[in-house]
Amino acid sequence: MHAQPVQWHGTPCLQLQADGASAMVALHGAQLLSWRTPDGRERLFLSERARFHEGSAIRGGIPVIFPQFGARGSLRKHGFARLHAWRCVGVDTHAARFELAGVPGDGEWPHAFVARVRVELGAQHLGIGFEVENRGAEPFTFTAALHSYLRVDDCAAVVLHGLQGLRYEDSAAGGTLALEQASMLRVDGELDRVYAAVSAPVELHEGNARLQVTQHGFGDVVVWNPGAALAARIDDLAAGEYRHFVCVEAAQVLQPVRLPPRACWRAGQGLRVMPRAD
Repeated sequence: MHAQPVQWHGTPCLQLQADGASAMVALHGAQLLSWRTPDGRERLFLSERARFHEGSAIRGGIPVIFPQFGARGSLRKHGFARLHAWRCVGVDTHAARFELAGVPGDGEWPHAFVARVRVELGAQHLGIGFEVENRGAEPFTFTAALHSYLRVDDCAAVVLHGLQGLRYEDSAAGGTLALEQASMLRVDGELDRVYAAVSAPVELHEGNARLQVTQHGFGDVVVWNPGAALAARIDDLAAGEYRHFVCVEAAQVLQPVRLPPRACWRAGQGLRVMPRAD
């Protein structure tokens, strides 16, 4: 893998290239901003109104959500990992690695920890590894996600396969619990669901294009699109941009992780472009 430090949208980034594919990772949040396959197609969505200044969340790409998903706790929404500068700790032929460390008293979370992100890039595949190490003397609890914004031409033409038979929490319906009956999930208006106990791959189909989403370590999958009404109230989304992404997130939400002292928790997500269904 080849890596080059660059400035992109005014923020320090690392540009990665391997097997004809490229990726852009911002040190701000260790956040993937771009993934282009050898055909030149951009596979991640990034809002034209995304903010890149310090302390702001970047709308799009693959934000790292830690140590709190959403508003499920006392911290700021989606935690602080996506708001801080990470450091690159190494690049080799297989991956680029990033790290964020915290100690009690230097931030909003009273725990000593190290969070790590590992990015692997191939011709048709992107892998994101996530690791949390407890460096303190007491256990701590957290939730986490890789909030992947997958670029599509039109979310109304998208179907998701692989969720049938799974139980989910429907956040757009006040947190009600339900069982997924449909063999194909369509994006029709606001969609905000946390699917539990996901083990099989999820596939995103748009026409005859297919993207496979896999995960390890994470127990849940979050599927999100704000729909027209909510999107109109999100100030860092331009008009109509909600139509150009579907979030399929590897997540640990419904069952928080309790991490003992000196222990590590590891998880990850894989995105793979599949042969077209011609």
